[in-house]
Amino acid sequence: MPRLKLHLDADASRKALHRALVDRGHDVTRTPDDWIELDASDETQLLRASAHGRAIFTFNIRDFMALAEFHPQHRGIVLAAQSSWQFFDLVKSLDRFLSESNAEDVAGLVVWLRRWHRE
Repeated sequence: MPRLKLHLDADASRKALHRALVDRGHDVTRTPDDWIELDASDETQLLRASAHGRAIFTFNIRDFMALAEFHPQHRGIVLAAQSSWQFFDLVKSLDRFLSESNAEDVAGLVVWLRRWHRE
């Protein structure tokens, strides 16, 4: 089964979050990158992440829910409500998500990160 690769969209693109996930052995990119500029639209970020075989993580729930319907061939969209997450919990939950899922599990789906949150 192919390992899940993740992209942090501009809304969730914190250097510390990216570094924490990469340090845990995950294949994670972030906006900006050599293939995505900082001011890229949400749609562009989703399409380019998908073209690179990456699911995308975002706090931008409303816009990405709409994009998921318009572009059902995406590689996966992971959503979280930004106000409900502490940094350490976010890292732990994304680590669990990336460790327990594979690319086929999330292709074309919208999933909520809270599913991988444990107290």
